[in-house]
Amino acid sequence: MSVGTNTAVDVRIMTRAELALHGVRLEAPVRRPDGAGPSDDGHVLVDGANAALPTNPDSPYSVRDGRVWLGNDDTGLTLSAVDRPKFYDLTTADGIPYEHIARLHGADVLATTVVQTCIRYAESDRCRFCTIEESLRAGATVAAKTPAQLAEVAEAAVRLDGVRQMVMTTGTTTGPDRGARTLVRSVRAVLEAVPGLPVQVQCEPPGDLAWIRALHEAGATAIGIHVESLDEEVRRRWMPGKSSVPMSEYEAAWDEAVRVFGPNRVSTYLLVGLGEDPDELIAGAVELIDRGVYPFVVPFRPMRGTLAARDGIEPPGAELLRYVTEGVAAGLRTAGMSGADQKAGCAACGACSVLRSAGG
Repeated sequence: MSVGTNTAVDVRIMTRAELALHGVRLEAPVRRPDGAGPSDDGHVLVDGANAALPTNPDSPYSVRDGRVWLGNDDTGLTLSAVDRPKFYDLTTADGIPYEHIARLHGADVLATTVVQTCIRYAESDRCRFCTIEESLRAGATVAAKTPAQLAEVAEAAVRLDGVRQMVMTTGTTTGPDRGARTLVRSVRAVLEAVPGLPVQVQCEPPGDLAWIRALHEAGATAIGIHVESLDEEVRRRWMPGKSSVPMSEYEAAWDEAVRVFGPNRVSTYLLVGLGEDPDELIAGAVELIDRGVYPFVVPFRPMRGTLAARDGIEPPGAELLRYVTEGVAAGLRTAGMSGADQKAGCAACGACSVLRSAGG
């Protein structure tokens, strides 16, 4: 491990890493406080690009006149909060707020968890960074979104707020498809209402890989099959239920997805800060790149309500995040892979990662 040995550190990337971890003193109208993912954040634009940052009153960073300041020093970065979208003011015919069906991420991404429950949410099986069912318990969403509801909200979000892409994830279901079947129906309905809208789907490797082709044929633009860590010990410790799916299934699913969707239309989350050796993480990410899979490197940030937060686990240091991000971004540049080229999904949005600032 050679974290910290590079003397030519890009100050802007380091600042962006600090912001990702420590956030900014800012009220953000668009926030995502919990759900099926690793980050609790407010949605802003940093230098015009989507960014999901903790809104932290204790952060050393503040915003004045649209610029990010560290104490009395201007960092050179611009920052503006994303406005509350108009579609949040609407409700379905049966009285469900549109915001409970899907939410705005960044300035132009509509995101939804189609099934807000997960068969792996018992404490003994739960991913330690996830709060997929907490937003449901808080009354901020509904357990299952129907294809008709998703189509209705997507049409309004595109028409009223200029949404340009959509992300559909799901909790893992009991069937062998692990949620892919529901995603197929949902994609079809949305694209009937909004033809041409780029959509990324996210699920565990389906037991029958034919579901990957079904998702593509339904109209999905890209797919995320998220492993979070390539280290088996880390997987067992952080994702006791999900790690029961062997890495060989992930590899088979990634390869089939690349065959069906094409290179750089398949992505996977890799979390920085779970204890994986950083050089091994970078090497594993480069192997994914060689497969045609985009490794979306994101810092672990302990969200309220997670097992990790309960146990007092801290996020990684900014130097570690900077080191891994720059290493993975270098591999992406060598391969000519850009998250923006995926058209839809986490890599296309880029908000939860520092990769775009590093040229990935």
